[in-house]
Amino acid sequence: MENRPSVWSSNRFWRRSATWVTGVSAVLLIFLTMDSMSQMTMGTAKDIQNKVTKRIPSPVVINYKIDYQLNRKRGHEVPIIGGMDANGNSKYEEKEKFFGRDDYSEKEAQALIHKGKLTIQAKNCMDCHTLLGNGAYYAPDLTKAWLDPTWNTLAAAYGGKEYAIAKFLENPPAMAMHERKMPNLGITPEEAKAVVAYLKFMAAIDTNGFPRNFGKIKGAVDARK
Repeated sequence: MENRPSVWSSNRFWRRSATWVTGVSAVLLIFLTMDSMSQMTMGTAKDIQNKVTKRIPSPVVINYKIDYQLNRKRGHEVPIIGGMDANGNSKYEEKEKFFGRDDYSEKEAQALIHKGKLTIQAKNCMDCHTLLGNGAYYAPDLTKAWLDPTWNTLAAAYGGKEYAIAKFLENPPAMAMHERKMPNLGITPEEAKAVVAYLKFMAAIDTNGFPRNFGKIKGAVDARK
């Protein structure tokens, strides 16, 4: 009886298998790329008006109150914009004054946030801080800095927490709150306002619960009671 060679030793079998695996992987990669691009697409003012949730909301989100609440279905905190409905989703209704206004147009808000981003880059903030997982860990993570309860305790003294954060940025040594003191970087009032806008915008991005355990900070928004 003639012995047939094992399929496992067949070059033809392995060539076909490699072709199929490569093809399926390519299709999967294309699908994941398209999904990632859709997830990373910034929302518009119209989305907020229509109460459509985007992972990255429109810049006009700075006109709204932003909270951070535990979503039990997802198992981590998520941004809540403009109040929370009975299902734990954003209502996009409750506005909040930001430097005296809650009517920034999309163009105005985007320009302010962009200036804040450029200021952070120009001042090399990420040499010490972290944003969205990028940067250093010498100083506090800034991804959800807007939601840090420390600023709520200072809000009354400065007329609002945005003013307190801006005043700190203009002269950090005068308001030192940490052993690792932030130096005075010569940030102007206009730059400070823009940086605060950027930080508020960052707080509204759904980062899948990153940074982890932020909500567990004593006195934080949810604190997983």
